[in-house]
Amino acid sequence: MDQETLSPILELQRQRALLQMEYEEERAAYQQMAEAVGVERRVGRGDAWLPVSVTRTYYNSLNQLCVEIVRQLGPDDDADHNFEFGRPVQFFRSEKSNTSHLSPLTSHLKYFSFTGTVSFAEAERMVVAVPDGAPLVDLQSGEGQLGVMLSFDETSFRLMFEALERTMRAKGRLGYLRDLFYTRQRAETFTFPDMGFQYLNATQERAVNEVLRAKDVAIVHGPPGTGKTTTLVEAIYETLRREPQVLVCAQSNMAVDWISEKLVDRGLNVLRIGNPVRVDDKMLAFTYERRFEAHPDYPQLWALRKAIRELRAAKKRGEQWHQRMDRLKDRATELEIRIRAELFGEARVIASTLVGSANRLLDGMRFGTLFIDEAAQAMEAACWIPIRRAQRVILAGDHCQLPPTVKCYEALKGGLGRTLMERIAMLKPEVVTLLRMQYRMHEDIMRFSSDWFYHNQMVAAPEVRHRSILDLDLPMTWISPPPAPPQRRGEQSQQAAKKASEVYSPPSLGEGQGVGLSHFNDFEARLTLLALQAYFELIGKERILQERIDVGVISPYRAQVQLLRQLLKRTEFFKPFRRLITVNTVDGFQGQERDVIVISLVRSNDEGQIGFLRDLRRMNVAITRARMKVIILGDRRTLCRHPFYRKLWQYVESLRG
Repeated sequence: MDQETLSPILELQRQRALLQMEYEEERAAYQQMAEAVGVERRVGRGDAWLPVSVTRTYYNSLNQLCVEIVRQLGPDDDADHNFEFGRPVQFFRSEKSNTSHLSPLTSHLKYFSFTGTVSFAEAERMVVAVPDGAPLVDLQSGEGQLGVMLSFDETSFRLMFEALERTMRAKGRLGYLRDLFYTRQRAETFTFPDMGFQYLNATQERAVNEVLRAKDVAIVHGPPGTGKTTTLVEAIYETLRREPQVLVCAQSNMAVDWISEKLVDRGLNVLRIGNPVRVDDKMLAFTYERRFEAHPDYPQLWALRKAIRELRAAKKRGEQWHQRMDRLKDRATELEIRIRAELFGEARVIASTLVGSANRLLDGMRFGTLFIDEAAQAMEAACWIPIRRAQRVILAGDHCQLPPTVKCYEALKGGLGRTLMERIAMLKPEVVTLLRMQYRMHEDIMRFSSDWFYHNQMVAAPEVRHRSILDLDLPMTWISPPPAPPQRRGEQSQQAAKKASEVYSPPSLGEGQGVGLSHFNDFEARLTLLALQAYFELIGKERILQERIDVGVISPYRAQVQLLRQLLKRTEFFKPFRRLITVNTVDGFQGQERDVIVISLVRSNDEGQIGFLRDLRRMNVAITRARMKVIILGDRRTLCRHPFYRKLWQYVESLRG
């Protein structure tokens, strides 16, 4: 159907149908995993902790019953996990006492009947909010080991479905924005002369001016290293000179933390709804929960809540009991409303995830402007959750980097992966400002990304154009592993893959499948570390440590990441440099940068199958994390059958001159 004549209601109905497909796929996948995948593998994937122990239980400032748990990590254990604020979890007990022998066949799990929600999580400590009346005594005692695992997230889907339904029925401003975003109707703007901003370049200045002029919508398109966050912070700061308060959202907690921290550094009063991923004093200081606890009236409220709980526990109940309970509740409610009103009244920026914007704390609130950061990673339905609270919408991100996560192939093919930012950019190119000057990487690293993804519009700032670690160094190199004997190529069996992922020995050529069907390639992993060691030897140990030259080792596959981490821990050469080396997936490096980036592409097979390496936006992210050097490891015979990787290989070879 022609986009110009597209019915907004029909398109939203189509989005709902695609989202339903994704919901059913995710739910079925979770149930299948729960039945077929053992606890040990879920722990390995970062979806479960076992064993854990309860250190304390308490009521937090939001009057939620909370359980604090800790886990013990061994020297070779992976501290990475997928627990973060707002995610639902289930507690369970395992009858096995030795986790190293757990398997889905021999380990019997007993699940507790309630579901909790992560309040915050660190590497070894987590706080879970649980329902009042949860059997805490059973958590703290009983046979077998206590564990916790991620549960299927019904809440996020429910909120997205509700947002789509509400948007379809909407009148007034929400109905106007709906019709505007799905048609070629021109967005309205104010007219005033350009303002200058001392610390911004020309395209950043233009972006801020376009945000201020927009009555309805504006998009800040920020390719890697172009200062998107700097621009967005300035746009928010200038908006707050015209409006009393704004709502700032992003898809992930990490993205909300990042923009919130920058806004605090700019001197703005930020109130963060929800807890940060990185739990430190600076980040916690602007959360609603901490601010609530720090209010002078909080001790009085805490005493009232304690009295209510003690009164509830009293066995004798008569007329006086009810009268006293009513008085205590009324006083507690009045005090809570007063504290909340003061905190929201003082805040200039309210920050939350897209799903978090449905929090009851925001009930009845409206904002002149909604800013959505990393909008190119957010599902369209999720964006409509906070849009209902806003008069106008500013989106920032880059649809040439990481896309939304869509697990259902049919839904992805149907267009669920297309974001609201992409849709508006296509229908209304006049509202988009592309940031063109990048301040991160050597010009030769930038050039390939600029040519392939950004129509050759990127420019390297003079101060980074020729930045390098070594004189006459090539900014990009590609190492292709030598050919493997035919009998040792191809996929390994699950049993062989499991053994390799556990002991990483002996090395084999070609790729295999590890935990959760993720691919790994142990020969390439070893070659990756040898290549990094050779580069470190060229630079020199003293210089690396003195200048703190940092390195990111990236692989698109989690199994390869886990393999690389284990090898790194066991390699004596890298011991002095461990604090300078980070190993993670492409998604884990979003928004980050390093002096040196090493990329292990894993795939090596006779059929030329490259799986989700076909999502080229991930490669754009991986390459553009580097400031001065990119080292790519990948089997070019497998990869170069795809035009993108063939072009990349040719480009890297051309740098040799």
